[in-house]
Amino acid sequence: MTLHDKAVVVTGAGRGLGAAYAVAAAAAGASVVVNDIDQDAAAKVASDIGRAGGRAVAHPADITDWDAAEGLISLCVSEFGAIDGLVNNAGVFTLALPWEQDPTEARRLIEVNLLGTLACGTHALRHMVARGSGTVVNVTSGEQMGKTATAVYGATKAAVATLTYSWSLDARDHGVRVNAVSPNAHTRMADTYQAFRGSAGTQNVGLAPEVNAPLVVYLLSDLSSAVTGQVVRLNGSDLMLCTHPAVLDPVLTRPGWTIEALAEAFAGELAEHLQPVGIQRVRTAPLP
Repeated sequence: MTLHDKAVVVTGAGRGLGAAYAVAAAAAGASVVVNDIDQDAAAKVASDIGRAGGRAVAHPADITDWDAAEGLISLCVSEFGAIDGLVNNAGVFTLALPWEQDPTEARRLIEVNLLGTLACGTHALRHMVARGSGTVVNVTSGEQMGKTATAVYGATKAAVATLTYSWSLDARDHGVRVNAVSPNAHTRMADTYQAFRGSAGTQNVGLAPEVNAPLVVYLLSDLSSAVTGQVVRLNGSDLMLCTHPAVLDPVLTRPGWTIEALAEAFAGELAEHLQPVGIQRVRTAPLP
Protein backbone atom coordinates (compact mmCIF):
# COMPACT_ATOMS: atom_id res chain seq x y z
CA MET A 1 0.00 0.00 0.00
CA THR A 2 2.65 2.46 -1.15
CA LEU A 3 0.13 5.31 -1.53
CA HIS A 4 -2.03 4.56 1.53
CA ASP A 5 -4.02 7.62 2.70
CA LYS A 6 -2.95 9.68 -0.34
CA ALA A 7 -5.33 11.45 -2.71
CA VAL A 8 -4.28 11.62 -6.33
CA VAL A 9 -5.64 13.27 -9.48
CA VAL A 10 -4.83 11.63 -12.83
CA THR A 11 -5.74 13.61 -15.94
CA GLY A 12 -6.54 11.94 -19.24
CA ALA A 13 -7.24 8.74 -17.31
CA GLY A 14 -10.10 7.38 -19.39
CA ARG A 15 -7.93 4.96 -21.34
CA GLY A 16 -4.36 4.03 -22.21
CA LEU A 17 -1.52 5.27 -20.04
CA GLY A 18 -3.73 7.47 -17.87
CA ALA A 19 -6.06 4.61 -17.02
CA ALA A 20 -3.06 2.43 -16.16
CA TYR A 21 -1.74 5.11 -13.80
CA ALA A 22 -5.11 5.59 -12.11
CA VAL A 23 -5.68 1.87 -11.59
CA ALA A 24 -2.13 1.35 -10.27
CA ALA A 25 -2.38 4.31 -7.89
CA ALA A 26 -5.66 2.96 -6.50
CA ALA A 27 -4.19 -0.53 -6.15
CA ALA A 28 -1.34 1.06 -4.17
CA GLY A 29 -3.85 2.53 -1.73
CA ALA A 30 -4.58 5.99 -3.12
CA SER A 31 -7.98 7.61 -3.47
CA VAL A 32 -8.12 8.67 -7.10
CA VAL A 33 -9.91 11.35 -9.10
CA VAL A 34 -10.19 9.96 -12.63
CA ASN A 35 -10.27 12.86 -15.05
CA ASP A 36 -11.01 12.67 -18.74
CA ILE A 37 -12.87 14.84 -21.21
CA ASP A 38 -14.76 11.64 -22.15
CA GLN A 39 -17.27 11.28 -19.32
CA ASP A 40 -18.14 7.64 -20.05
CA ALA A 41 -14.49 6.60 -20.23
CA ALA A 42 -13.69 8.28 -16.91
CA ALA A 43 -16.73 6.72 -15.25
CA LYS A 44 -15.76 3.24 -16.46
CA VAL A 45 -12.24 3.48 -15.04
CA ALA A 46 -13.56 4.79 -11.71
CA SER A 47 -16.12 1.97 -11.65
CA ASP A 48 -13.43 -0.63 -12.39
CA ILE A 49 -11.35 0.72 -9.51
CA GLY A 50 -14.34 0.52 -7.19
CA ARG A 51 -15.14 -3.06 -8.17
CA ALA A 52 -11.52 -3.99 -7.40
CA GLY A 53 -11.89 -2.60 -3.89
CA GLY A 54 -10.33 0.80 -4.48
CA ARG A 55 -11.70 4.28 -4.04
CA ALA A 56 -12.22 6.58 -7.01
CA VAL A 57 -14.48 9.26 -8.42
CA ALA A 58 -14.81 10.31 -12.04
CA HIS A 59 -14.66 13.95 -13.00
CA PRO A 60 -15.02 14.89 -16.68
CA ALA A 61 -13.41 18.25 -17.24
CA ASP A 62 -11.62 20.05 -20.05
CA ILE A 63 -8.28 20.89 -18.46
CA THR A 64 -7.60 23.61 -21.03
CA ASP A 65 -10.23 25.68 -19.20
CA TRP A 66 -8.49 27.40 -16.26
CA ASP A 67 -11.59 27.35 -14.05
CA ALA A 68 -12.39 23.74 -14.94
CA ALA A 69 -8.85 22.75 -13.98
CA GLU A 70 -9.28 24.53 -10.66
CA GLY A 71 -12.57 22.70 -10.14
CA LEU A 72 -10.86 19.37 -10.79
CA ILE A 73 -8.24 19.98 -8.11
CA SER A 74 -10.82 21.39 -5.70
CA LEU A 75 -12.96 18.26 -6.15
CA CYS A 76 -10.07 16.12 -4.95
CA VAL A 77 -9.69 18.30 -1.85
CA SER A 78 -13.40 18.33 -1.06
CA GLU A 79 -13.90 14.62 -1.78
CA PHE A 80 -10.79 13.21 -0.13
CA GLY A 81 -9.61 16.01 2.18
CA ALA A 82 -6.42 16.93 0.33
CA ILE A 83 -4.47 16.56 -2.88
CA ASP A 84 -1.23 14.64 -2.36
CA GLY A 85 -0.43 13.84 -5.97
CA LEU A 86 -1.15 15.02 -9.49
CA VAL A 87 -0.35 13.07 -12.64
CA ASN A 88 -0.49 15.51 -15.55
CA ASN A 89 -1.11 12.87 -18.20
CA ALA A 90 -3.80 14.36 -20.47
CA GLY A 91 -2.53 15.06 -23.95
CA VAL A 92 -3.27 14.93 -27.66
CA PHE A 93 -1.04 13.89 -30.53
CA THR A 94 -0.89 14.76 -34.20
CA LEU A 95 1.87 14.65 -36.79
CA ALA A 96 2.74 17.02 -39.61
CA LEU A 97 5.75 18.09 -41.56
CA PRO A 98 6.48 21.77 -40.89
CA TRP A 99 5.33 22.99 -44.30
CA GLU A 100 2.08 21.02 -43.95
CA GLN A 101 1.20 22.04 -40.38
CA ASP A 102 -2.48 22.72 -39.75
CA PRO A 103 -2.83 25.76 -37.46
CA THR A 104 -5.92 24.42 -35.71
CA GLU A 105 -4.16 21.18 -34.82
CA ALA A 106 -1.08 23.09 -33.65
CA ARG A 107 -3.15 25.29 -31.36
CA ARG A 108 -4.95 22.27 -29.90
CA LEU A 109 -1.64 20.56 -29.13
CA ILE A 110 -0.46 23.63 -27.24
CA GLU A 111 -3.76 24.11 -25.41
CA VAL A 112 -4.02 20.54 -24.11
CA ASN A 113 -0.42 19.42 -23.69
CA LEU A 114 1.04 22.64 -22.33
CA LEU A 115 -1.72 24.94 -21.10
CA GLY A 116 -3.71 22.06 -19.59
CA THR A 117 -0.64 20.83 -17.75
CA LEU A 118 0.10 24.39 -16.63
CA ALA A 119 -3.44 24.94 -15.34
CA CYS A 120 -3.72 21.71 -13.36
CA GLY A 121 -0.21 22.03 -12.00
CA THR A 122 -0.70 25.62 -10.89
CA HIS A 123 -3.86 24.84 -8.94
CA ALA A 124 -2.43 21.66 -7.42
CA LEU A 125 0.81 23.34 -6.38
CA ARG A 126 -1.15 26.09 -4.64
CA HIS A 127 -2.74 23.49 -2.34
CA MET A 128 0.44 21.46 -1.92
CA VAL A 129 2.66 24.41 -1.02
CA ALA A 130 0.09 25.59 1.53
CA ARG A 131 0.15 22.12 3.16
CA GLY A 132 3.90 21.68 2.85
CA SER A 133 3.70 18.35 1.03
CA GLY A 134 2.76 16.79 -2.26
CA THR A 135 4.18 15.62 -5.55
CA VAL A 136 3.48 16.40 -9.20
CA VAL A 137 4.31 13.96 -11.97
CA ASN A 138 4.22 15.55 -15.41
CA VAL A 139 4.22 13.48 -18.59
CA THR A 140 6.67 14.45 -21.30
CA SER A 141 7.99 12.49 -24.28
CA GLY A 142 11.12 11.52 -26.13
CA GLU A 143 9.78 13.67 -28.96
CA GLN A 144 10.99 16.71 -27.00
CA MET A 145 14.48 15.75 -28.23
CA GLY A 146 13.43 15.98 -31.86
CA LYS A 147 11.75 13.49 -34.16
CA THR A 148 10.47 13.83 -37.69
CA ALA A 149 6.96 15.25 -38.16
CA THR A 150 6.45 15.86 -34.42
CA ALA A 151 7.81 19.40 -34.06
CA VAL A 152 4.77 20.99 -32.40
CA TYR A 153 3.97 17.97 -30.24
CA GLY A 154 7.64 17.75 -29.24
CA ALA A 155 7.74 21.47 -28.48
CA THR A 156 4.81 21.10 -26.07
CA LYS A 157 6.56 18.21 -24.33
CA ALA A 158 9.83 20.13 -24.12
CA ALA A 159 7.84 22.94 -22.49
CA VAL A 160 6.43 20.43 -19.99
CA ALA A 161 10.00 19.38 -19.15
CA THR A 162 10.87 23.03 -18.54
CA LEU A 163 7.82 23.40 -16.28
CA THR A 164 9.15 20.41 -14.36
CA TYR A 165 12.60 21.92 -13.89
CA SER A 166 11.27 25.31 -12.83
CA TRP A 167 8.46 24.07 -10.62
CA SER A 168 10.83 21.73 -8.80
CA LEU A 169 13.05 24.71 -7.92
CA ASP A 170 10.07 26.84 -6.89
CA ALA A 171 8.52 24.14 -4.69
CA ARG A 172 11.47 22.27 -3.16
CA ASP A 173 11.72 24.50 -0.08
CA HIS A 174 8.01 23.93 0.57
CA GLY A 175 8.16 20.14 0.84
CA VAL A 176 6.77 19.60 -2.67
CA ARG A 177 8.45 17.58 -5.41
CA VAL A 178 7.99 17.78 -9.18
CA ASN A 179 9.23 15.19 -11.66
CA ALA A 180 8.31 14.04 -15.15
CA VAL A 181 8.10 10.70 -16.90
CA SER A 182 8.72 9.92 -20.55
CA PRO A 183 6.73 6.70 -21.06
CA ASN A 184 6.54 4.28 -23.94
CA ALA A 185 3.59 2.05 -24.77
CA HIS A 186 1.48 0.93 -27.69
CA THR A 187 -1.45 3.32 -27.46
CA ARG A 188 -3.58 5.29 -29.91
CA MET A 189 -0.58 7.60 -30.31
CA ALA A 190 1.50 4.69 -31.65
CA ASP A 191 -1.32 3.81 -34.04
CA THR A 192 -1.43 7.41 -35.28
CA TYR A 193 2.32 7.44 -35.83
CA GLN A 194 2.21 4.18 -37.77
CA ALA A 195 -0.70 5.38 -39.91
CA PHE A 196 1.30 8.51 -40.78
CA ARG A 197 4.64 6.86 -41.55
CA GLY A 198 3.63 3.33 -42.54
CA SER A 199 6.11 0.56 -41.72
CA ALA A 200 8.72 3.18 -40.81
CA GLY A 201 6.46 4.33 -37.99
CA THR A 202 6.07 0.97 -36.26
CA GLN A 203 6.98 1.46 -32.60
CA ASN A 204 6.27 0.21 -29.08
CA VAL A 205 4.77 -3.04 -30.35
CA GLY A 206 3.73 -5.21 -27.41
CA LEU A 207 4.46 -2.55 -24.79
CA ALA A 208 1.37 -2.36 -22.59
CA PRO A 209 0.57 0.93 -20.82
CA GLU A 210 0.69 -0.89 -17.47
CA VAL A 211 4.46 -1.37 -17.85
CA ASN A 212 4.87 2.34 -17.08
CA ALA A 213 2.61 2.47 -14.03
CA PRO A 214 5.12 1.36 -11.34
CA LEU A 215 7.37 4.32 -12.18
CA VAL A 216 4.52 6.79 -11.72
CA VAL A 217 3.44 5.18 -8.43
CA TYR A 218 7.04 5.29 -7.22
CA LEU A 219 7.35 9.00 -8.01
CA LEU A 220 4.03 9.69 -6.26
CA SER A 221 5.17 7.83 -3.17
CA ASP A 222 7.40 8.74 -0.24
CA LEU A 223 9.90 6.19 -1.53
CA SER A 224 11.07 8.87 -4.00
CA SER A 225 11.40 11.61 -1.37
CA ALA A 226 14.95 12.40 -2.54
CA VAL A 227 13.98 12.71 -6.21
CA THR A 228 12.84 16.01 -7.70
CA GLY A 229 13.41 17.98 -10.88
CA GLN A 230 14.06 14.82 -12.91
CA VAL A 231 12.77 13.57 -16.26
CA VAL A 232 12.73 9.78 -16.16
CA ARG A 233 12.40 7.79 -19.37
CA LEU A 234 11.08 4.24 -19.36
CA ASN A 235 11.32 2.31 -22.60
CA GLY A 236 10.11 -1.19 -21.94
CA SER A 237 12.86 -2.83 -19.90
CA ASP A 238 15.18 0.20 -20.09
CA LEU A 239 15.08 2.83 -17.34
CA MET A 240 17.09 6.03 -17.81
CA LEU A 241 17.38 9.65 -16.74
CA CYS A 242 17.17 12.43 -19.33
CA THR A 243 19.71 15.22 -19.30
CA HIS A 244 18.71 18.74 -18.40
CA PRO A 245 19.48 21.57 -20.82
CA ALA A 246 22.98 22.80 -20.10
CA VAL A 247 25.78 24.99 -21.42
CA LEU A 248 28.63 22.98 -22.93
CA ASP A 249 32.31 23.51 -22.38
CA PRO A 250 34.36 25.05 -23.81
CA VAL A 251 33.01 28.57 -23.31
CA LEU A 252 34.92 30.86 -25.66
CA THR A 253 35.52 34.45 -24.60
CA ARG A 254 36.41 37.49 -26.71
CA PRO A 255 35.92 41.22 -26.11
CA GLY A 256 33.58 41.30 -29.12
CA TRP A 257 32.34 38.69 -31.57
CA THR A 258 32.59 39.60 -35.24
CA ILE A 259 31.15 37.46 -38.03
CA GLU A 260 34.68 36.38 -38.94
CA ALA A 261 35.48 35.43 -35.33
CA LEU A 262 32.27 33.42 -35.07
CA ALA A 263 33.09 31.56 -38.28
CA GLU A 264 36.56 30.81 -36.93
CA ALA A 265 35.14 29.51 -33.64
CA PHE A 266 32.63 27.19 -35.33
CA ALA A 267 35.27 25.88 -37.72
CA GLY A 268 37.75 25.45 -34.88
CA GLU A 269 37.16 24.77 -31.19
CA LEU A 270 33.37 24.38 -31.43
CA ALA A 271 33.39 22.06 -34.44
CA GLU A 272 33.89 18.87 -32.45
CA HIS A 273 31.21 19.88 -29.92
CA LEU A 274 28.28 20.41 -32.32
CA GLN A 275 25.35 18.42 -30.98
CA PRO A 276 23.47 15.60 -32.73
CA VAL A 277 19.69 15.88 -33.03
CA GLY A 278 17.09 13.31 -32.05
CA ILE A 279 17.04 10.95 -29.09
CA GLN A 280 20.63 10.40 -27.99
CA ARG A 281 22.39 8.62 -25.14
CA VAL A 282 24.99 10.65 -23.27
CA ARG A 283 27.58 9.17 -20.95
CA THR A 284 28.07 11.33 -17.88
CA ALA A 285 30.75 11.22 -15.20
CA PRO A 286 29.65 10.99 -11.56
CA LEU A 287 29.72 14.19 -9.55
CA PRO A 288 32.92 14.58 -7.47
